Amino acid sequence: MDREDSWQAIATMRRGLADLLDQLTDQEWETASLCAGWRVRDVAAHVALAPQVPGVGTMLADAVRAGGRFHRLNHDLAVRHAGARPPARLVEELREHAASRRLPAVTNYRNIVLDVAVHGQDVAIPLGLDFAVPREAAIAAAMRAWTMGWPFWARRRLRGLRLVATDADWTAGEGEAVHGPIDALLLLLTGRAAAAAPRLTGPVPR
Repeated sequence: MDREDSWQAIATMRRGLADLLDQLTDQEWETASLCAGWRVRDVAAHVALAPQVPGVGTMLADAVRAGGRFHRLNHDLAVRHAGARPPARLVEELREHAASRRLPAVTNYRNIVLDVAVHGQDVAIPLGLDFAVPREAAIAAAMRAWTMGWPFWARRRLRGLRLVATDADWTAGEGEAVHGPIDALLLLLTGRAAAAAPRLTGPVPR
């Protein structure tokens, strides 16, 4: 996908996530997501925050509090944002900023495609719901996860395997074949093997 198609897909997925979240009960908002240590509401807050870029001073102060650990910084920002507003407001923010093209300084639109595609599934799967990832967005996200190195190190973790999408024209790697839908392969690429395994065939790493 080019830049314009990517931003269109991001907007579609943000709105889709808002629609999914809008139907949740209070208990479901507190459900553990596929991200260890993140509730559904924390993941929702993280996705809602991306187009609401904090100031440099705020980011620096938060980075110091997180000891320079990027994962900790992301987690703390999301939890704080989630705790400062009711779930309905998070849904409103996702819709309000769905078409926004603002970006944190440390990322780019390709990473946002990946982020929303994966985090939508992080929320949906533990709740037994479906999150629709547009096929071209899933392909772009899978390629990004395969090539980017940190934080997923997919090529290293999945060395000796050939990933083959059954619903898209996408393959990666060499070795024994793992087949499955592109959105399930995306979960595997980003370290969510247990969630991906029921929809994959072949030697799926655990």
